[in-house]
Amino acid sequence: MEMKVCSELREIFSVLPAFSISRENLESMREGMAQMESDVGATYPNVETIEKFVPGKEGDPDVRVLIHRPKNQDTVLPGLYYIHGGGFIVGTANDMVLACERYVAEMNCVVVNVDYRLAPEHPYPAPIEDCYAGLKWFADNASELKVDVNRIVVTGGSAGGGLTAALTLLARDRKGPKISFQLPMYPMIDDRCNTPSNSEITDQRVWNGISNRTAWEMYLGELKDTEDVPIYAAPARTEDYSNLPPTFICIGDLDPFRDETITYVQKLRQSGVPVEFHLYPGGFHAFEIYVPQANISQQLTTTYERALKEALHPTY
Repeated sequence: MEMKVCSELREIFSVLPAFSISRENLESMREGMAQMESDVGATYPNVETIEKFVPGKEGDPDVRVLIHRPKNQDTVLPGLYYIHGGGFIVGTANDMVLACERYVAEMNCVVVNVDYRLAPEHPYPAPIEDCYAGLKWFADNASELKVDVNRIVVTGGSAGGGLTAALTLLARDRKGPKISFQLPMYPMIDDRCNTPSNSEITDQRVWNGISNRTAWEMYLGELKDTEDVPIYAAPARTEDYSNLPPTFICIGDLDPFRDETITYVQKLRQSGVPVEFHLYPGGFHAFEIYVPQANISQQLTTTYERALKEALHPTY
């Protein structure tokens, strides 16, 4: 199926290099992303970033987190828990330092940016358990961090969006930290990879159904293609959507995650969860990152940041 890409995105889309994911090329992909991290320019002078290792689940290693906060913070602020993307297999918290520092500077909050372990070396449940451990530490130490424990928002994109959705389920079911709001961006939530959008999107210049299936195989290991996949690995398998936090979601309609996201939104709303949802015609996966100056990208970013600010600083 030919992708009818938004006109503003076509020029960049036409020159994107094709890529494929395999265990053999995973290390080179990670090295490429690490190089991009090293190319990031100056950060925000009034924001400090502190690396810390916090206790993991019993028997697991400590979890690395980056704490981004205003220098000389003297008031209690809302908290943002950030989970990076990368298909569960690539990426680090370092990828999101600039974005997280900007949220601190522009939204007056404290951000904890979690560096969870990656598959296939550390398949499910390692990544979600690391995310839960980091969130628990955040909530348990809210007073020391000068954070309002009742205003902790969770967000992330792609696999980070999937982990956001999984984390809200895990926190609910374990009666763990209260999450006041979640913003899973174009979330990776369905391991079955059987939706029409997953089959339609095959262009190798962007994240597609083929990449999706490969990443899920690495994440789930022996659980892949079984009926034993837990909801905390693949939130689309959830049957009980009750008592989850208010939610904001956005996605392009040329994203392989489109249909699973729409179903997720419908089930949340049918269970009484307040949801704001935006679908962007002609937008491929993470288009706002590839072409940030396009009007459609600006619309997504502005809408997401408005929702994030309202979640952090509610006016009602």
